[in-house]
Amino acid sequence: MSTAGRSRQGQDLVLTGGIVAIIVVFSLLPMARLLQEIVLPRGSFSLDVVASGLVSRTTWIATWHTLAVGIGGTLFALVAGVAVALLVSLTDVRGRQAFVLCYVTPLMIAPQVTALAWLQVAGPSSPLLNALGMAPPIGTRNPLYSPEGIVFLLGIQYAPLVFLIVRAGLRKLPRELVEAAQAGGAGRFTVLRTVILPLMTPSIVGAAALTFVSCVGNFGIPAFLGIPANYLVLPTLIYQRLAGGGPAVLSEVAFLSVLIGIIAMVGIVLQDRLSNRRDFRITSTSLPAAPYPLGRWRWVVEVAMWLLIVFILVLPLLGLVLTSLVPGYGVVLSSATATLENFRFVLFDHVAARRGFLNSLTLSAVCAVFAVFVAIPLGYVIAWGTRRWVKALNLSVELPYALPGVVLAIASLLLFLKPIPLLNVQIYNTVWIILYAYLARFLVLAVRPTITGYHQMDRALEEAAQVAGAGLFTRLRTIVFPLIAPAAMAGGLLIFMTALCELTVSALLWSSGSETIGVVIFSFEQGGDSKYAAAVSAIMVAVTFLLMLFAGLFARKLPDGVLPWRD
Repeated sequence: MSTAGRSRQGQDLVLTGGIVAIIVVFSLLPMARLLQEIVLPRGSFSLDVVASGLVSRTTWIATWHTLAVGIGGTLFALVAGVAVALLVSLTDVRGRQAFVLCYVTPLMIAPQVTALAWLQVAGPSSPLLNALGMAPPIGTRNPLYSPEGIVFLLGIQYAPLVFLIVRAGLRKLPRELVEAAQAGGAGRFTVLRTVILPLMTPSIVGAAALTFVSCVGNFGIPAFLGIPANYLVLPTLIYQRLAGGGPAVLSEVAFLSVLIGIIAMVGIVLQDRLSNRRDFRITSTSLPAAPYPLGRWRWVVEVAMWLLIVFILVLPLLGLVLTSLVPGYGVVLSSATATLENFRFVLFDHVAARRGFLNSLTLSAVCAVFAVFVAIPLGYVIAWGTRRWVKALNLSVELPYALPGVVLAIASLLLFLKPIPLLNVQIYNTVWIILYAYLARFLVLAVRPTITGYHQMDRALEEAAQVAGAGLFTRLRTIVFPLIAPAAMAGGLLIFMTALCELTVSALLWSSGSETIGVVIFSFEQGGDSKYAAAVSAIMVAVTFLLMLFAGLFARKLPDGVLPWRD
């Protein structure tokens, strides 16, 4: 073999070895440690942890609650998301881009912020209801402190996720099938029932599975609404057990986290079974179906759609902002009582809040930058690799994000409870363990758009450079990186936005000095300081929306589908 050939082979081995090391460290190792704690708790095989967990009445109650709100939230999100996707994709409504931006925004807002915002709308201390003279008496129970409230907010939170998945499927709907049904005399609703919805079954079932996993793993909404009502689901039960028992209960909470993972995986397996029962492949490559003209009903539908935006976005955010301006609980907001003191306090006076802002910004930025630089070579192997293990590699990358965040949090705790071997470095109870969990959980958010970019990229330039003798790293640096960087950076921005106000992972991993913004908001609300929680939340919502608008400025330079809120 020539020197050049050995050099190229060496570069391939270095790239493969680096990728495998990343997958092992951030995906396989924490999952293996979690399973070890359950079946090998003291270095020898034992099922005592499983047995004690299965006979616990609290475990089964929390499991039933998890299934109830998971299924309820999924059904709510499916109905709302599919209906909106059909209207936006199949009709001639106007203002589609602005509507999609507003409709998807709740998905980009942290669940605990969503919960807090709605609590400030519906409760007896609601500044909005007080201003309208409609607030119930002080001391009245907030109606959202209930299982129905959790299901309602989970549905609102994840209906945009269903919308995005189903809309992507509707874009591939072939025009000739719809037109053939119409030519045969079928009406609009008959075409919808017999042609469109059956073809969209894979998208709808896939959206249902992903939404179910998101609902059962959600911590923010059940924590804000369920803990005050003593309605515990598995993530909040894990939080309470860990907060009260510390490392001594790690085996117990490890079992509970695996139980959540099993519930999530059952949902994914059912989705796969349902999708494989029939052949839904579309062989046509024609243009999408022409939009239905709504005629004189168009303005009615448009008004209804924007009223929906007012209800799911404007109303809760208005309640959040108004709460951030009141000086105290139950005070009626007016020009005389309105104040910016809450914002000044959380930005300048409250040490933990200032530290939370700094920690979250730093963690999100580092996580995003790391993911961008890892996603480009990783996406290169997954998108263009031909070896058999590429599919397994892709599944390994997806695993930490596909499972509920609480599973990864407990796995990280177990993995770093003792100092790192050889290095003798302790990251338990530091901000670094949160960074590790973020890197493991959110890496896939940069990999997905990067793979999309590779699929839409003409490989001829890279192949020509290879024929000319350019090594792998040279091709990645001079050809691939400039072309794929926009897609990878868009994924990095999604990571930054997602991690900035994250709570599920950090609620279980934070310690004094390593607070994140999500933890600060949760602590304020748990301590009864809703006005401060609202002020921090309002700031984060504004930052999120500005980042979405900023990313939209570069949408034309990005591959299709990278920014979920852009057509």
